[in-house]
Amino acid sequence: IMCLSKLPPLYGALIAALISFGQPAGAEPVDINQAHAPRLAENIVGMGPVPAGAIVSYRNENGAFQSVEELLEAPVIGPKVLENNEETLLVDGKAYQNC
Repeated sequence: IMCLSKLPPLYGALIAALISFGQPAGAEPVDINQAHAPRLAENIVGMGPVPAGAIVSYRNENGAFQSVEELLEAPVIGPKVLENNEETLLVDGKAYQNC
């Protein structure tokens, strides 16, 4: 196991930056049943405008999501997206719980 405190300061800063890379600054909780595509893309780590639009299309065609896990049925979402966003994904105001 690497001890970060024993690394030169520049390396520690670089590692911290790499760890936070891909995390949107100021990402807020987002309700997958209420948000429009731009809000989904802005607040879901690893989500761009095209997959966000696909989520909205899937929701419009199939009805509201009953759980965050239902996102896996949309063709653009994988388990890693759920894992990376478990603190920000909501369904009808309720937080995702990875059980």
